[in-house]
Amino acid sequence: MGTYNMGKVLGLVFANMHDSTVKDLTKARTMGSVLFGGRYRMIDFPLSNFVNSGISTVGVITKYNYQSLIDHLGTGREWDLSRKKGGLYLLPPFSNVESKLYRGRLEALYGVLNFIKSVHAEYVLMSDCDVVANIDYRPVLSAHIDSGADITCIAHTGQYNAELIKSSTVFSVDSNNIVKDVLIGSNLSGVCTLSLNMVVIKKNFLVDLVQTAIAQGRYSFERDILQSKLNDLKIVTYEYSGYFKKIYSEKSYFEANMDLLNLDNCKELFTQRRPIYTKVRDNAPSKYGLNSYVANSLVADGCVIDGKVENSVLFRGVNVGKGVTVKNAILMQDTIIGDGSKVENVITDKNVSIGNDRTLISSDDYPMFIGKGASV
Repeated sequence: MGTYNMGKVLGLVFANMHDSTVKDLTKARTMGSVLFGGRYRMIDFPLSNFVNSGISTVGVITKYNYQSLIDHLGTGREWDLSRKKGGLYLLPPFSNVESKLYRGRLEALYGVLNFIKSVHAEYVLMSDCDVVANIDYRPVLSAHIDSGADITCIAHTGQYNAELIKSSTVFSVDSNNIVKDVLIGSNLSGVCTLSLNMVVIKKNFLVDLVQTAIAQGRYSFERDILQSKLNDLKIVTYEYSGYFKKIYSEKSYFEANMDLLNLDNCKELFTQRRPIYTKVRDNAPSKYGLNSYVANSLVADGCVIDGKVENSVLFRGVNVGKGVTVKNAILMQDTIIGDGSKVENVITDKNVSIGNDRTLISSDDYPMFIGKGASV
């Protein structure tokens, strides 16, 4: 297996795909802008994976609600994508006169086709923002080239519940990882090969596929390419064996954050060799009061904690008052919890204010969500 010059790869990120799966979290933002793990956004993972793999030209395809995404990405400096050659490109809809608000991945690609054609790249690596993972794409490209495949889809074979499978693309593969069947919205459960929504394909071939599909009125990459052209193309999977979490519901989002409280998961996701980069906010270190107690929790910088926090994820600038008990909670940026309150199995969005002596407790199966800027 040879090494490939990753400078000849264009990275494309779909920021709005899967917005509908976490509607509460995406009312005012894209899936890519959803906060995760105390200090990150979902888009930080594909961007960091691209950069750590040597991909230096990245396009971010948006649809709507992308103001917070623009604020987060800026010039791309935090990801070393502020460059004179290549770098980060934000690709909003209506980029050409024929494009419209896209219905699927093919229409989204058609809207930015002029950009794709203009980039001096041989391959395109596409990724969504619904998977939390730290992936090195270099062996994926090498495997794609060595296999002679038209399309390589990164996937993982494992035991999955019916809800996750129904919201995902599932492959049936032979012993050589060649895809023999593609299931979308299946009602199965159990062991299967699950797509991580990451695809490698030759640039010129992708351009031809998109132009032909649009001319035929087709818009879904999964249904109209992977499924419909299964017998015409050589489609293979690359088996990813590392740690990952797929966000497909508010509950899965809650569980994915809580998963980081396991130190082994945290170490696998956040490694020194391949850091996950994000926008830096120059907060002071977190401050712990004399009567505070914190156990098994992730606490970002800029927090002030005077109460008790257990099994929780606290984002930057969270303020936990005196006599407060926080348990199994995700408190996003600048959440304030007044003195004497009790919060359990709750997700608060940014800038939520919970008054003094409030009790907010829900089931761990269905955590309570409090919207951005709300006062309780």
